[in-house]
Amino acid sequence: MLIFAAIFSQVMEEKKGISRRTALKMMGSAALAVVMASSEAVALTSCASLRKKRVMLYFSATGNCLYVARELAGKDGEMLSIPQLMRKQQFDIEADEIGIVYPVYGHMPPYMVRQFIKKARLKADYLFAVLTYGNRKCSAVEIWDNIAKKAGYKFDYISTLIMVDNWLPNFDMNEQMKIDKHIPENLKKISSDVDAQKRWHEEVTQEERDQHEGFLERTGIDPEVGFLMKSEKYFTATDDCIDCAVCTFVCPRGNYELTGRGVRIEGDCEFCFACIQNCPQKAIRFIEQEEGTWPDGKEVNPNARYRNENVSLMELKMANNQKI
Repeated sequence: MLIFAAIFSQVMEEKKGISRRTALKMMGSAALAVVMASSEAVALTSCASLRKKRVMLYFSATGNCLYVARELAGKDGEMLSIPQLMRKQQFDIEADEIGIVYPVYGHMPPYMVRQFIKKARLKADYLFAVLTYGNRKCSAVEIWDNIAKKAGYKFDYISTLIMVDNWLPNFDMNEQMKIDKHIPENLKKISSDVDAQKRWHEEVTQEERDQHEGFLERTGIDPEVGFLMKSEKYFTATDDCIDCAVCTFVCPRGNYELTGRGVRIEGDCEFCFACIQNCPQKAIRFIEQEEGTWPDGKEVNPNARYRNENVSLMELKMANNQKI
């Protein structure tokens, strides 16, 4: 707290004439920088000393995958955010066991996860993946297996885990959070499997393969790319925005920037919804699209938002921030 107070005092002294609100925003950015620098220093020190038993790689927009990665890492494992690894261009990772956790979008991995596995140089005796989904997984396991093999990796274990579905166009977050999807029990089973270094891929049925092909036909999504959109086409900030800058920190691609005219939104978008789900004012909204297009920019309940109850907003900021 003394460090943050000192930062605030210095900002007010050096930037005389600025408002307290602006100073607080600047202090927030500086505070996050201090936290991230400290955590990265600890991670670098631990990596340099001993080879880790287990390293968990994760991509998380609303906290589901961060929570799963943390549970699987346990007390002695290390967690590494894929957006941060991509930002720092760090691709050499070595451990006894390496696990990856990501959410499936249309049964496929986020584009950033695809790019990461192509560039990564992973060295481990045991590779495993946990793919989270909310409604239908379809052929997600086979899709990841094929992507990984093309990148030169054979994963020993691939499982899916059903969680809260945060796809706003189709689901009401308030209703989703009421559904008991037996997450603790299912996660415990996965944890036991990987602790025993089980070698197994979850089965994919022909019906699930057909469902995925039908999805691709209906939506026109390129299976080699997945959900890679333009953020400025699909998202906007309303007058409810208070310039809190949360969106600038949680976007794993850094597509949000505070300007003198409000929030500027621009860049390739993972369609992860980190921005819209984590905005405290619900000021980030979809832009409605022309009739007949997909996605159409509509959502079931614009007043309901979701973040995993076991994950803090600060944790998501640290995992995804591209500005520092």
